[in-house]
Amino acid sequence: MTRIVHKFTRRVPEWRPRLEPVKLEEATREQLDALRVTPSNTKVSDYVLTLAHDVESLSVRSPLFNAIMYDRGGMSREERELGALAASMVNRCIYCAAVHADRHAKLAKDNSVTDELFANGDKADLSPRNRAIFDFARKAAEAPPSAGPEDIDKLSRVGLSDEEIFDLILSSSLFGWANRLMHVLGDPVGRKETV
Repeated sequence: MTRIVHKFTRRVPEWRPRLEPVKLEEATREQLDALRVTPSNTKVSDYVLTLAHDVESLSVRSPLFNAIMYDRGGMSREERELGALAASMVNRCIYCAAVHADRHAKLAKDNSVTDELFANGDKADLSPRNRAIFDFARKAAEAPPSAGPEDIDKLSRVGLSDEEIFDLILSSSLFGWANRLMHVLGDPVGRKETV
C-alpha cells in the first residue's frame, strides 16, 4: 500500500485535480480570455485549467492573485511568500507550502528560514521580523482567524509599515482561502512512500 507523505518540503509535488481540467484546445473564447492572465504569468497549470470551469470567478481571481503577490511596493516578494507559506502550513496544504517555501528560498537566496520552519514548525527560531510575519500570517489563516490588534502591534514594532502590514494581511488571507479551494479540487501527488 502507498500513501502520500504529508511532510513539508521545498520540492513541489504534482497536483492532481479531481475534476477534469479544461483542455486548452477545447476551451471557449471566454475561458481562453480568463486564462490569459495566469497567477504567475508563466504557464497555465492544471489548477488554473480546473478553475476555468467557472470563467467569471477565474477572470477575477487571477488578476487579484497577481496584484496581491506580485505588485511592486509595500512588502517584499520574499516576505509575501513567507506569509503565504505560514498560511499554507497552518492549512496543511502540502502543495502550496512547497511552492511558497521554494519561492521564498530562491528570493532570499537562502533556505535556512524554510528549513527551520519545516524542522520546528511554530517553535522555529526566526528573526524577530520573520517571527512576527509568520505568527501573524498563521493566525490570520486559522479558521476562525485568531490574529488581533496585538499581532498588528508586533508587526509595527519589528519595523513593518502600514503598507507592508496590509500586504501581509492580503497575502495570508488569500492563502487561507486558496489552500481550502485547492484541497477540495485536488490532491498533491508524486511524493509517495510505501507503508
